[in-house]
Amino acid sequence: MTLLTKTAIVTQQLKEKVTDARPGDTVRVHQKVKEGDKERIQVFEGVVLARKHGKGLSATVTVRKVSQSVGVERIFPLHAPFVQKIEVVKRAKVRRAKLYYLREAKGKKARLKAKEFGVEVAEPEQTPIEPAEQPEEKKET
Repeated sequence: MTLLTKTAIVTQQLKEKVTDARPGDTVRVHQKVKEGDKERIQVFEGVVLARKHGKGLSATVTVRKVSQSVGVERIFPLHAPFVQKIEVVKRAKVRRAKLYYLREAKGKKARLKAKEFGVEVAEPEQTPIEPAEQPEEKKET
């Protein structure tokens, strides 16, 4: 039996690809749920309020949604085996690292400004601008 160091155990548990979910992003978290002897995938869609604990094994995201006019928050460990995938639906422009103010915000105050996401904007083709024709001056003879 070999002795594993703490870092070796941690690196075994880490997922290779972790979605970069930032505060202000609207995300869908696909989570494995076990009911009796059956397993299914449950989707939780909401706004990321915070990301904590760095990029290591203990990294988490706090996701909030409003369901039937009741706010629901869940904290998902990014490297947990029951979290199948996290997909970013849209991004918002935010100026804070923690968006806890959204808990009390209602109406327009709870909206976040949208940000271009996943759309490659093609630059318009540059057409050469021809100089405007100048009227010829009449010469008197």
